[in-house]
Amino acid sequence: MNQVESIDYLKDELKKIETWEKEQKDLWFWEKIGRLPFMLLDKLTPTFIQDKIGLAIDELGNYIQTGGQYLIKEENILKKFAPDLRTDELQIGLLEQVPISKMDEVAEDLRNSRSKMATVQGATTGIGGLFTLAIDIPVLLGLSLKVLQEISICYGYDPKEKSERIFIVKCLQFTSSDIVGKKAILEELSSFNQGKQNQQMVSQLQGWREVVTTYRDSFGWKKLFQMIPIAGMIFGAFINRSSINDVAEAGKMLFRKRRILERLNQIEQG
Repeated sequence: MNQVESIDYLKDELKKIETWEKEQKDLWFWEKIGRLPFMLLDKLTPTFIQDKIGLAIDELGNYIQTGGQYLIKEENILKKFAPDLRTDELQIGLLEQVPISKMDEVAEDLRNSRSKMATVQGATTGIGGLFTLAIDIPVLLGLSLKVLQEISICYGYDPKEKSERIFIVKCLQFTSSDIVGKKAILEELSSFNQGKQNQQMVSQLQGWREVVTTYRDSFGWKKLFQMIPIAGMIFGAFINRSSINDVAEAGKMLFRKRRILERLNQIEQG
């Protein structure tokens, strides 16, 4: 392929991502304690609401296998790179020659727009306290999956491929993990950078329900405040915006790292 960026530029950008990885510190003390209220929430939540959440979580589990209702179409994202092309001409392979700076620009634009969407959604579900909180958790998970898929397309990776959906779930798990978990996930994701993408990652995933449980419990005290009717609007808006920002940032950095490493490899191989 024609060289899009210089090797020095790519190495400099890779160093920035590696610095970001090192900055992913342990959870704040209040966030660790914040996982405890869900033990209380489980006791307070009526059975029919718990069942509803369980069904939604099981539906999310279909994402890894088939993409389910959360698998998005790539045309809207690709149009941002090639607005003059017809829909039937748009292919993720077109991004092979796109500069990483342009990929970053589109990914950042998506991050901002999806954060605004999460703000509105969090405020809406914060109105009703406990009962709308039951709706908010699976909806926020779905929005997180969608923004990660959009970012994956920005960097030229197709979420219709099962291996990419596994990578996306790992990005989601990374966001809500502590320092030990983050380190382990970064090591697992390195297999993607080495071209070892399928069986090893599948075996390491250890079940979608575990990922969802970790992600849900990370809300803790922050979501507990959202249970307060009306006042929950403020907490819900802030919390959901922050959550999507964190998910989008992690996705951007981790997909970006893969793309940079692949381009460096292509240059080195001539």
